Amino acid sequence: MNTDLQIQNKKLELIQWLSTLEDSSIIEKLLKLRKEETKDWWNSISNEEKESIEKGIAEANEGKLEPHATARKMYEKWL
Repeated sequence: MNTDLQIQNKKLELIQWLSTLEDSSIIEKLLKLRKEETKDWWNSISNEEKESIEKGIAEANEGKLEPHATARKMYEKWL
């Protein structure tokens, strides 16, 4: 069975389960989970991370880019 079909089957199973749910505390937990999963990651990172990203974007916009090979060499121990 392909992955897309498996996911669709799981979604249908969840829909069927949700349609029979009567416990409001479980419904509230699911709504909270949904809200947390859709919040913007930008709001969950530190100011230092935001500044670093903004600096990188500004440098890229100014054409201050390094070749991929240079970046790979610098960070190869983490790759």
